[in-house]
Amino acid sequence: MKLKDMSKEELENMSYDDIAYAILTEKKKKMKIIDLFTEVGKYASLPEAVIEEKVGDFFEMLTLDKRFIMLDNGTWDLKERHAQNNMIVDDEEEDASEEVEEDMDEELEEEEDEIFYDEDDDDDRDDDLKDLVVISDDEDEESML
Repeated sequence: MKLKDMSKEELENMSYDDIAYAILTEKKKKMKIIDLFTEVGKYASLPEAVIEEKVGDFFEMLTLDKRFIMLDNGTWDLKERHAQNNMIVDDEEEDASEEVEEDMDEELEEEEDEIFYDEDDDDDRDDDLKDLVVISDDEDEESML
């Protein structure tokens, strides 16, 4: 059933994301978030002020709803119209992130080698602790008075 054929009561019982889904299904085209929420507002009988105030919440709702997808140009559409294999993936970004992860893994391995397997540093550690002074809680409170 089309939105325009629904009664006011039926529309009031629908959530904003369900109305948005119906709008995008009927129009068969992608829409900007404000245009989509304005359409939703018309069907849900929302005043302009409420639409402007709640557009951020609507954006978050669409982001969490797996039926919708935000496209590169800031428009929203139904995910079912955009097959995974048709989506453009920037290979350079993936390669760069993989390189960063590999570099981080190598650094962690080197640090682990230094921390756990370097037996020559035992003597240096003793020298670092020779000037260490331990203060009990009682002595610390007395010095503050």
